[in-house]
Amino acid sequence: MTPAPPHGHGTAEAEPGQHRHVAHTWHEARQLAFDCATAIPAAPVPLRQALGRTLAADAAALQDMPHYASSAMDGWAVNGSGPWILAEPNQRLAPHQASPIATGGLIPPGAKAVLRSENGTIGTDEDGLPVLRLGGIAKPGEPRNGDHIRKAGEEAAAGELLIKAGTLLNPAHLALAALAGYDTLPVLGKPLVRLVFTGSEVVAAGLPGPGEVRDTFGPQLAGVVGMLGGICTEEVKIGDSYAEWLAALEDTGPAAAGDPSAEPAAEPVMENLPADVVITTGGTGRSGTDHLRRSVAELGGRLLIDGIAMRPGHPAVLAELPDGRFILGLPGNPLAAMMALSTIGAPLLAALGHGTLPPIAEVPCGSTIDADPGRTRLMPFRLLYGMASPAQHTGPGMMRGLAAADGVLVVPPHGVQLGEPVPAFALPWGAPIPDPGAAAAKAKTAARRPARKPPANDGPVDWSALG
Repeated sequence: MTPAPPHGHGTAEAEPGQHRHVAHTWHEARQLAFDCATAIPAAPVPLRQALGRTLAADAAALQDMPHYASSAMDGWAVNGSGPWILAEPNQRLAPHQASPIATGGLIPPGAKAVLRSENGTIGTDEDGLPVLRLGGIAKPGEPRNGDHIRKAGEEAAAGELLIKAGTLLNPAHLALAALAGYDTLPVLGKPLVRLVFTGSEVVAAGLPGPGEVRDTFGPQLAGVVGMLGGICTEEVKIGDSYAEWLAALEDTGPAAAGDPSAEPAAEPVMENLPADVVITTGGTGRSGTDHLRRSVAELGGRLLIDGIAMRPGHPAVLAELPDGRFILGLPGNPLAAMMALSTIGAPLLAALGHGTLPPIAEVPCGSTIDADPGRTRLMPFRLLYGMASPAQHTGPGMMRGLAAADGVLVVPPHGVQLGEPVPAFALPWGAPIPDPGAAAAKAKTAARRPARKPPANDGPVDWSALG
C-alpha cells in the first residue's frame, strides 16, 4: 500500500476539506488504547479451549472422586477367607465367594477386598466345581479387608475445592476438571481477533517479481496476537478496492470454523462469537487507495487514534464501531506495523483480556541518538555489555534487525546521550528487559553479606542435622 507521508512535528497531514489533526504522542496513544477498552466478561468455554486461560471462579468437585469404590488391581473381588467359590461378576458376594474384576472396576456388594491376579489360582473342589485359591507369591491371610480397593471420595469429597479462581489452567487442571465432571470451565475473557490482510501486490509464496512484495503478515501476525493475549479466529485476504474494505469491516458474522484441511488458527476457534478486534494491514495512509478511514466513517465508527507522533508506525489508526468492535489499522510496512501493534495493539488486547498496561523499563543507551523534534522513535536494540545499542538493518521494510533484537528503545524527541537511561519495552516473543538498578542492588547486597565460616572439623558430622 502507498505509505502515508511523515507527520511533521506531531501533526498528521489533512485530506482536502478536512481540518489538520494533531497526532497523539507515543505515551498518550498507548495509554488511550488501554483506557478505551473494558475487560471482556468471564464466560464458560469447553475444556479443550480452556488451556492457558485464567479460571474465573473456584472449581469444586461435583461429586465424590472417585464416585464409587473401585479395584486398584486386576484380580478377584472376594468376601472372607479362601478358598472362594466363583460367583457371577457384579453380583452380591456371600462369604467365601469371589468374582473376577479389572482395574477400575466397580466393587460388587459384599466384597471386602481384592486379591491380585498373580496371587490367586483357579482350581476345582472335590465336586469338580471351580474355586479360587491363594497361589503364586501370596502370603498367608491375604488379602486383608480393604486391600487394593480405592474407596469412593478417596481423592476428593463432593464440594471440595479442586482449582482456585485465578489459576492459569494447564493440561493437568483440565484432566482434573474432567474427572470432577466438568464439561466447561468459566474463564476470564480474552479478545477474539479477526485479521484482514490487504494489498493486491502481496504474494503468499515464492519469490516476488517486480512490483510484488512477499507476505510478511500471514506467517507471523496470528502468532504475535496470541502472545499478546488475543485469540485469532479468522484470517481474510482482500484487494485494494473500497468495496472490499467495506465488506471486510462490516462482516459481523460468527468466526468461521474453517476448512478442516486448512492450517489451524493460533488457538481453537471460539464458535458463534464475532471478533472483538479487527486488525487490518495497510490502508492507513492518505492516498486514494487507502480506504480504512472512509470505511470506518461509512460504518458509523469513530477514530480514537488517528496517527501517532512516532517513527516508524506513525499512520496507525485505532477506531471503534457502533457495535463495540475495535478496528486496529496497522501500516503496510512490516516493521512499522509491529511497532504500531506494540504501541496500541498490546495495551488494547491487555485491557480486553483483564491484563495490565505492558511495562516500560529503562536501559542505559549504548550510543548517542540525535534529537528528532516532535516525534518518538522506536528502535530495536541489542544488549551489548549491559548497554542498549540500536540494531542494524531497521530501515523501511527491513525485519532483520527486529528478528535479532532484545527489545525496543523508546527514544524521546530530544534524543539520548551515551549512557543515559532510555525507556524500552520487551518484544512479545522476547525475555523481559533486565533492570540494571535491581541487578546493581542485588550485587551490592551480596557484597555486604558476610561470608559463612566453614564448620570446625572437630569430630564426626551429624548428617541428620543437614537433612
